[in-house]
Amino acid sequence: MRLRGKKGIRGPLDSLSRIVVLNPQQYRGKWREFFGNDRPIHVELGMGKGGFISEMSRRHKDINFIGVDMYDELIRRALEKAREAHKEEGQSGDPSNLALVLMNIERIEDMFAENELERIYLNFSDPWPKKRHAKRRLTHPRFLKKYLGLLNSSGEIHLKTDSPLFFEFSLNAFACFGLQLHNISLDLHRDGNETGLVMTEYEKKFVEQGKNIYRCEVIVGEEALARIREKNQKQWNL
Repeated sequence: MRLRGKKGIRGPLDSLSRIVVLNPQQYRGKWREFFGNDRPIHVELGMGKGGFISEMSRRHKDINFIGVDMYDELIRRALEKAREAHKEEGQSGDPSNLALVLMNIERIEDMFAENELERIYLNFSDPWPKKRHAKRRLTHPRFLKKYLGLLNSSGEIHLKTDSPLFFEFSLNAFACFGLQLHNISLDLHRDGNETGLVMTEYEKKFVEQGKNIYRCEVIVGEEALARIREKNQKQWNL
């Protein structure tokens, strides 16, 4: 179950850290100014407690990461996770390649400008299993249309879920837009944790319970498509 915001927490959030962003609209189209460089920007929508985005920012210093969630308490926990992850390798202070954003994903177009993002992570999003709630799923075409406008020529969407219903729905939604899929898995950890992949808190719990993890990469941008085609041709000797 997702945590809800706790009364009285918003005040302290304002002064917790430079990397906590409460008014992301001011950086729309200016995130490179926020980070002070022109490195690629990867965003996790619905970051939960922040374990995934924190570890990714630690491993990949050449990429700027943004974690987005709508609950105050999750922003606080994500900041703690980020500090812990970077402290492990002796880094003092808050990571320079990470931002933690408090905002509802429904308004993602208010946070980012056209072609501003290189990658979007959707990790264990709420599956909203009832049909009448399908429009709330983060892979519904109304959301995908927004993502496609925000992703650049190297753009990709990486999806992980434990819900076969949500995965099936997502694959059909991607197909509606004619998007190419890559690295599709119906049981990601059948042979143990995949090398190089960072697990979320939910993922670790689900794997321990013996649940299958479904994953795929959605290739959006033309440059990304070209790279995947070249890689596939070499792999299959085409």
